Amino acid sequence: MRRLTTDEWSGLAMLAVSVGVGAPALFGAVDLAIPRAAWTLLFGVLILALLVSIVLEKGRARYVVFGVGVVAAWAVVLTAPRLGLLPILLVVVAALSVYVVPLRVGFVVAGLSTVVIATAMVRADRDPLDTLVTVGFYLLIQVATMLSSATLLREQRLRQELTRAHVDLRAATVLLAESARTAERLRISRDLHDLLGHQLTVLTLELEAARHREGEQARAHVDRANQVARDLLADVRHTVSELRAASSDLREALHEVVRDLPDLEVSVDVEPEVRADEEQTSAVVRAVQEIVTNTLRHAEARALRIEVAARPPGLVLTAADDGRGFHDLTPGNGLRGMTERFEALGGAVELDGSDGFRVTARVPT
Repeated sequence: MRRLTTDEWSGLAMLAVSVGVGAPALFGAVDLAIPRAAWTLLFGVLILALLVSIVLEKGRARYVVFGVGVVAAWAVVLTAPRLGLLPILLVVVAALSVYVVPLRVGFVVAGLSTVVIATAMVRADRDPLDTLVTVGFYLLIQVATMLSSATLLREQRLRQELTRAHVDLRAATVLLAESARTAERLRISRDLHDLLGHQLTVLTLELEAARHREGEQARAHVDRANQVARDLLADVRHTVSELRAASSDLREALHEVVRDLPDLEVSVDVEPEVRADEEQTSAVVRAVQEIVTNTLRHAEARALRIEVAARPPGLVLTAADDGRGFHDLTPGNGLRGMTERFEALGGAVELDGSDGFRVTARVPT
């Protein structure tokens, strides 16, 4: 079962508060200015509109639904002569407005809601001083909740941007390390060529000289040839050890890219049989970088599973999250670049959004 995020728990708490403050009117504990069935309908429209406006994607429909919720909240307050705690509904509306409309629009909504509270209290013949204090209190509460929500949203966006930069930086670090290992292997191979060429030449000359000598003179050349052979064997062993130490590890590279990501649980599984050269490793690392970035930015997922398997005639990268998926996907530059990178290696990329977001990339080895 997926764990709820703090935002989701906060939304559930607001829903519980809203139902709680409306319960006295819903169950007949207070008198209403309109039939209770009509008031209950208004209250239901309010709750439903707020929930739908949070779920909908940004756009005109979202603004319209939120507007309906705001008007319903005003009507609910104005039709209850004994306000009680009902103005808290307007505080909830103000807090949620930050998630739906620009902040300046939210302040306008809060201002109009304050006018609604003042109107309701004047109609109820409340004491002027009490009215002034209560209206000022709810105005301050609305502004405080809006600013708190705006600050929280800003911190969340900054954290997401930092996480994406973190992924990009780790991917670049991994690829730079792989490039450095490749350069080091090239240097070692050149040194090995120069070293072997020189020492084998000396060994050949010593053996050739020994072939034309007799006695102690021949033995001296053989001894020197023997020493050259021993030095050559030691150098070869040292070079081979360096080459083995410099070999790349795809599993470690991918773990490095996805390490320490907040708000996203990433699991990486690379089969031991997987073998990839520098170009293939680069393609897989870049693909994982793009997949993780897209998951953080668009999927609203809590978990992402990445698998790399050896499937003749090559390897297969599979990544799937538990997010909302998609119906009509328009690939951006990142996904197009990932597809082009695999196609350049003779592979292909498949995208599926029917159940979360799933990427399958194949490349021959």
